[in-house]
Amino acid sequence: MNFQTHQYIARETGAVQTEALFADSLIAWIYGAVLDKADWLFNALISCRASKMLAWLNYDMCSNLDRGGVQHIIKSLNIDPEEILDDISRYQSLRNVFERKIRYESCRSMPQLSDSVVSPADARLLLGFFLQTSSFFIKEKFFDYSELIGVNRQNWLSKFADGDVAIFRLTPDKYHYNHVPVSGVVADHYEISGRYHSCNPGAVVSAVTPLSKNRRIITIIDTDTHDGTCIGCVAMIEVVALMIGDIVQCYSDIAYDDPKGMTVDMPVRKGQPKSMYRPGSSTTVLIFEKGRIRFSEDLLQNLFRQDFLSRFSKGFGKTLVETDVRVRSEIGRRV
Repeated sequence: MNFQTHQYIARETGAVQTEALFADSLIAWIYGAVLDKADWLFNALISCRASKMLAWLNYDMCSNLDRGGVQHIIKSLNIDPEEILDDISRYQSLRNVFERKIRYESCRSMPQLSDSVVSPADARLLLGFFLQTSSFFIKEKFFDYSELIGVNRQNWLSKFADGDVAIFRLTPDKYHYNHVPVSGVVADHYEISGRYHSCNPGAVVSAVTPLSKNRRIITIIDTDTHDGTCIGCVAMIEVVALMIGDIVQCYSDIAYDDPKGMTVDMPVRKGQPKSMYRPGSSTTVLIFEKGRIRFSEDLLQNLFRQDFLSRFSKGFGKTLVETDVRVRSEIGRRV
């Protein structure tokens, strides 16, 4: 398989950027020759055991990096060291870099408007709508809707029918914490087992609805509460990927202090840390009830730009362009 150039739009400048995809040749081989000719090997490679082994080889095998080695990695990944909250002199492996904490209150400022919805991650963002009559129908392209939420979750399948969706693809260099996109109360929290497909755009195009085949954790947030964002229910779906060994639930009300797991009836506050991908790259999906969110205008305009090369567009035969967004930045407001 010949994976082609993949580009995205930098939100702050509007410029088209070319992405240097991590382990692209390996992913192309797995989703090309292996997928086509050796099903047994392909299934083994996207298993939990293989994913954890690949993660160890990439992120933990060199666990005695010196300060110079750590600084070289941080520089090569274009990470701003001033953002990092931890003492990097204690970092000893690539995993330490990818699981870093940041000074998010100062370096990822958040709009204070009560009706705003914010990005859950530093990520490449795609927007979509479930209505087939919309100009950006995305259902059944990246995922099977009922599989994604859970075929036995009829209450939530009905709640989010014909709704709107935002897909956030985290790349390996990104800050790997998810933050809460809205304020409200946890209405449900559950896990669905599955595989460990890659989130590389070429792999997503090659596999069949990979985001609903992977292991994932679903948190439903009811925002129609006293201190909530009042935008209805929001499904936050955290999807594992190749070399993602775990998704750690670690919500904190203040900074990263006193982290705790998700429980039903637990209040959560917009912009606060919720979970961490450990480590690698992965995807977070937000689903909104029909007609409850108005996505930011600049993000909507980017969907239809033609001056770029996207593996998603070539794979699905229509415009599909990602915008690079920062965690806690506004992606929309309630209607």
